[in-house]
Amino acid sequence: MQDLQHQVSVFCDETSKAICEAASVFNLEYYRDALKLLAEAELHSHRLHITGIGKPHHIANYMASLFSSTGTACYFLDGTEATHGSAGQVKAGDVIIAISYYGNIPELIAAVKALKNNGAKIISVTGFPESEIAKMGDTHLNVHVDKEGDYLNKPPRISMLVTLFMLMNLSLILQAEKGIEDDDYIKWHPAGQLGKKGIL
Repeated sequence: MQDLQHQVSVFCDETSKAICEAASVFNLEYYRDALKLLAEAELHSHRLHITGIGKPHHIANYMASLFSSTGTACYFLDGTEATHGSAGQVKAGDVIIAISYYGNIPELIAAVKALKNNGAKIISVTGFPESEIAKMGDTHLNVHVDKEGDYLNKPPRISMLVTLFMLMNLSLILQAEKGIEDDDYIKWHPAGQLGKKGIL
């Protein structure tokens, strides 16, 4: 039990450190090129899609929902299905957020290559700027962490938390730029507690 308590303590400490480091680069300059791509796409009625494989698949699904509910319509794209026809949901000029922490997963490399060939713009989200997916991006958001927070240092825990943190910040910037108010949010999210006006 003491070993478990120690592991939880280490994980909490490492998570706090990683989030603080990520927060230190949270500014408009960090997102500048990504915001330009998104503004250009919206100006010409192009769309935003988000994709990933493995754990990033689940992050992509969640972020598609969060972006959409806060004023930036976003569509989940299955990373493995993209080369089997699903790339057809993407039109030339659309923007893809491609998440892969190590940035070298073959299936996603193939998907990004196909999407670029179809005229999409790529925002790569990886922890390694020298990775293939990072280099294939029109811009890159670096979510590198030093440790995953446990004795194996392999299961993607802290890296996924930092990825979520940085994408949530991007959604917050877009929400603020559009001036989204409570009435707008309720219009897109009318159900549950969050759909009740005046709920904080």
